[in-house]
Amino acid sequence: MLAPARTADIGIEAINCGADAVYIGAAKFGARHAAGNSVADIARLTDYAHRYGAKVYVAINTIIFDNELEQVHRLALELHSIGVDALIVQDMALLEMELPLPLHASTQMDIRSAEKVRQLHSWGFKQVILARELGLKDIAHIHRECLEMKLEAFVHGALCVSYSGRCYASQYCFGRSANRGECAQFCRLAFDLEDDKGNVLVRNKHLLSLKDMNRTHFVEKMLDAGVCSLKIEGRLKDAAYVKNVTAFYSRLLDKIIKRRPQEFRRSAHGHCNIDFEPNLDKTFNRGFTDYFLNGRTEDVVSIHTPKAMGEYVGKVKEIRGNYVLISGTATFHNGDGLCFFDAKGELQGFRVNRVDKNKVFPHQMPQQLTEKTSLYRNHDAAFETAMLRPTPMRTIDVNISITDTVDGFQLDITDECGRTASINVNSEHQEARTPQFNRIANELSKVGGTGLQVTKIENNLSKDFFIPASQLSQWRRALIERLQSEQCGNKSQIQDNNNNPNCEKAQKHLEFTENIANHKARQFYNKNGVSDIEPAFELKTPSGSVALMTCRHCIKYSLGMCRKGARKLYLRLPVAPLGGAGASRDLPYGKKFPLEFDCKKCEMRVLKNN
Repeated sequence: MLAPARTADIGIEAINCGADAVYIGAAKFGARHAAGNSVADIARLTDYAHRYGAKVYVAINTIIFDNELEQVHRLALELHSIGVDALIVQDMALLEMELPLPLHASTQMDIRSAEKVRQLHSWGFKQVILARELGLKDIAHIHRECLEMKLEAFVHGALCVSYSGRCYASQYCFGRSANRGECAQFCRLAFDLEDDKGNVLVRNKHLLSLKDMNRTHFVEKMLDAGVCSLKIEGRLKDAAYVKNVTAFYSRLLDKIIKRRPQEFRRSAHGHCNIDFEPNLDKTFNRGFTDYFLNGRTEDVVSIHTPKAMGEYVGKVKEIRGNYVLISGTATFHNGDGLCFFDAKGELQGFRVNRVDKNKVFPHQMPQQLTEKTSLYRNHDAAFETAMLRPTPMRTIDVNISITDTVDGFQLDITDECGRTASINVNSEHQEARTPQFNRIANELSKVGGTGLQVTKIENNLSKDFFIPASQLSQWRRALIERLQSEQCGNKSQIQDNNNNPNCEKAQKHLEFTENIANHKARQFYNKNGVSDIEPAFELKTPSGSVALMTCRHCIKYSLGMCRKGARKLYLRLPVAPLGGAGASRDLPYGKKFPLEFDCKKCEMRVLKNN
């Protein structure tokens, strides 16, 4: 169970909620520019994770320019020195650097075929993050064809409409590269859909804005298909989102493993002590889709709004003066956020000031609200308050034994991962007149706040000895510190990421979609037989009507227009009213983007208009 971490503290919360691994961005070069962390903070997270055998992956998954190569190399070595378990990368320059730690191929590399997975394995990658668009059959085929490669797949979170790594709309329109962690979310904008005669077929709708992924009902099938790492999207999300979603999927995974212990096991250890009831409807979502996992469906796009609607809570029964009477079974709280679609199909919202059973008193009564309107809750004040509390510390089982020696005593501790620690203390042997072991065991079991849980105290004493409680407490602390030093000391092993001589043959020509932006990446491909390499879009804007986006989502299919001929269609950003509300000077208002449909591949491309 792989959870996102915007910060080290959120990563620790994720581990306490059941994550077997977390992924986090370094200060620079991560595909979420606003989610960077210092090496010191990542070290703190790594030490905590390793107590439970959990792993920490650091995203350095942007494309890299020549003047950044030295800085990236230095950063990677610093991360290795603090014990991170792998780097998630997109740029082949990192492979060419021959770094001493495992590399995972980012979903930004657009990994959709068994051939590409075999090639990445032959080049030294240890794990690949598959494209979100793949179905169960695709994943199973890749697994059968490359059993040696560990497969990671997304299970929950926000979706990019373009194949990851192949979206250039943000760079083209705003000079902000998605491959550099600066996506301006072009796909969440409202568009008009026009035909080649200028007729407006759809007006001012979010035609590229996808719902959020939710594969709750297909986790077991994903495991059976060969997925060994279930990834939650959300390195920009807050702690409440990460805690809720991680705890939900962790519990689900535990149930599967309990039924099939001979086939599956968790990769980390310990027991979570969740003090809330996870509910995926309670945290940010635009509605849910399993997104092509079981084939193409129409219901993947959130056409009316890119914002979170939340959970359905009932309908407006009556509006009386300063309150709204709601029919339904939901319980409301002061401070809730409710929303609805008005007569124009636009999302509106209001804050609840006070509640009296099913009477809701808005802070300000929305004028657009009418009777029989469906209401959704996109902010549950009570749930959010509960999520603000720190999650109880994850615990790991330990056994402790005490033995008398010639000069004193030896204490040994073993955790459920099999890690051990011992201390020998010089101490006078004072024989006792009454049995002492229950008192000794009670003192040695006081491990609160350490993340440990004592399951057994083994008595290897030859006699009943009196040992003062203060000494036992001191020895216990020293023993736990020694164990925790062992737990945090499993630094990454030196890895051989060099090219395998039996590697798959690379293409002779690489287009700009391979995102090659520095001389080391070119050097890597040259060594592997590539003679013709186009520069990345960020270095040189390609001429002609190239694809700014390549999508499995098809507007024609979603709108039921598949069989309406091959007429040309265009997306156009609406012309903003002068000084209109929400107007931004950065938006290319009125700009038109041709759409191209490849029905054989069942793909849609959004083109650059010359």
